[in-house]
Amino acid sequence: MFKKLRPIIFKFSPEVAHSLAIKALKTNLLPSHKLNNPSTLSTNLFGKNIKTPVGVAAGFDKNAEVYNPLFNLGFGFVEVGTITPKPQYGNPKPRVFRLEEDNALINRLGFNNSGSEEVSRRINGNTPNGFLGINIGPNKDSDNRIDDYIKCFNKFYNLGDYITINISSPNTENLRELHNKNELKELLDAINEEKNKKKSNIPIAVKISPDIKNDYVEILADLLVENSVDLVILSNTTDQNRDNLKNVNKLEKGGLSGKPLEKRSNDLIRNFYKIFKKKIKIIGVGGVDSGKSALEKILNGASLVQVYTGMVYKGPNIALEISNEISDILNTEGIKNISEIVGTKN
Repeated sequence: MFKKLRPIIFKFSPEVAHSLAIKALKTNLLPSHKLNNPSTLSTNLFGKNIKTPVGVAAGFDKNAEVYNPLFNLGFGFVEVGTITPKPQYGNPKPRVFRLEEDNALINRLGFNNSGSEEVSRRINGNTPNGFLGINIGPNKDSDNRIDDYIKCFNKFYNLGDYITINISSPNTENLRELHNKNELKELLDAINEEKNKKKSNIPIAVKISPDIKNDYVEILADLLVENSVDLVILSNTTDQNRDNLKNVNKLEKGGLSGKPLEKRSNDLIRNFYKIFKKKIKIIGVGGVDSGKSALEKILNGASLVQVYTGMVYKGPNIALEISNEISDILNTEGIKNISEIVGTKN
């Protein structure tokens, strides 16, 4: 049905189409989906069972409005946000662009969201039916970005299954400076201190930019291990990789996601996995739109994968399609559980 509706949906601007998708999910009228072979796909992370390694990346359910309907569609986990302490509009519209020939999007949204107060109240009133990540970041006009992360941590540390520290959006000015060794250490020290104060065991994830230099990977990976990070998301959108794109929208400023990001994401997963030596788990994101593309990330070292742009182009059944394709491949190869193949390409 989505294939028939897509030409109509794509007549709307990407933000209007996204808003319609959120409204459709809120109705809870979309049918629930069941996996063909759940035992093959089941993954245990931080002591919790996840029915499939295929999840929704941050940016789709920014305000934590539809995570339970997304679980019903067959996603194993959902990451909501990015959420900032105060509500903010984000950057001026238009700020999202389809690149259909490239199976890609460019966005310069700028952390538009309802703010931590409203979003935390919403999650409090709607118990998640699955594994929930909460992605946090600073307000655009913040005088103290570390303080913003702490404020959001204190709102959400007892509401999710992990919290993601987003330091990698290209759409908030100078945010990526937090990749610098001293700045990142200061931020992680502050988060860990707050965890200790709250006596919280919630896992902390860090979302990394794909645009870091290759010779910085080892320095960054060692720093993440030393500061007891539990999870790394590889990667966010890129403000590079434009040369081979076909669509005229490639000239728009913002973060590029989708197929053009796939190879860079896979390379980063493989390189970080080698250094982590299983001390930190990896979520792979960038160009996932099929079982084969998801498996490539898992073989390189990702325990879980996330989808966003793929869902824009392939529709709400994508979680089920990817999961069942993975299951079929594993069954053909005689592999009993997907955890057996994580990182085996290294």
